[in-house]
Amino acid sequence: MAKHVNDSKEQWFLLRMREAGRNYVCKPQEDIDIQLGEHYIVELDRSEDYARVLCKRVPTADEIKNTIIKRIKRKVTDKDWSRIESNKQRARDAFVRCLRRVEEHELEMKLVDVEYSFDGSKIVFYFTADGRVDFRELVKTLASEFRARIELRQIGVRDESGIIGGIASCGLKLCCKSFLYEFEPVTIKMAKDQRLPLNPAKISGLCGRLLCCLRYENKHYKKTAKTMPREGALVCTPNGKGRVIDMNMISRSVSVLLSETEKIVTFPVDKIKILQDQEPVKPAKIDRPALSEDVDVADLKKLEDIPSADIDDEDDDDNGDDTKE
Repeated sequence: MAKHVNDSKEQWFLLRMREAGRNYVCKPQEDIDIQLGEHYIVELDRSEDYARVLCKRVPTADEIKNTIIKRIKRKVTDKDWSRIESNKQRARDAFVRCLRRVEEHELEMKLVDVEYSFDGSKIVFYFTADGRVDFRELVKTLASEFRARIELRQIGVRDESGIIGGIASCGLKLCCKSFLYEFEPVTIKMAKDQRLPLNPAKISGLCGRLLCCLRYENKHYKKTAKTMPREGALVCTPNGKGRVIDMNMISRSVSVLLSETEKIVTFPVDKIKILQDQEPVKPAKIDRPALSEDVDVADLKKLEDIPSADIDDEDDDDNGDDTKE
């Protein structure tokens, strides 16, 4: 766990670049009134851009080290918004032109989005690819064509969904597009803890990775599980003794296979008494259709690829044809 910068726990501001960019921290300034949720022009190393203030937070040492925001200059004005919209149109044109260049260079990459910096001095091309791509010649071509600093940034599939957006299986806008500003690891174990069907089609999102929402209530499920008997536990119920074969942590109930009648009956947890607790019974030994779907273990492991930031990027720092490597 990262340590805080100082013992005083000074609060900084957390800002999100553009609509769906990265998050960075910035130290408060006395000469400008910073309001949460508003957009501001920010000063970067070699350019200017706009960002939205998300919240106040106590930054970590890594966040201070990795931030690219030098300072917040001013609140975005109507004139600034006109320039931003103009840059978006230029970005759409650049997207089409870059697609042609990718085809000309025969590169195995999928162009996802294009962004112009606020001052127009830098253009960022976002793309996905199965592996590493040698795009040095493409960078040179684009730098010569646009006469601006060019950056090609390879992103992951979760980042791609955050940029493009869409509607999730719940019927709402994707979390990564609406409010989820930072990706955290989501694992198969979380799905198991919540007793969800281990079917890739049911527990994965549009990005092809595990649903981010699996993480939201995971702590509650783990905490609740500790107060309930485990599978295979011998319990005493109002209908006699039996063994627990399933549980519902939302309703706080368990399904019990009665010893005498061999019937399966569901009881509230407070209506049973644990006689002998034991390690969970392996899934193959109990009849639980919701969890016993035939799936490939390798397919499941692919779903829990740890989300990462940019995989690779290359930035042309000149306005000519030379490429920085």
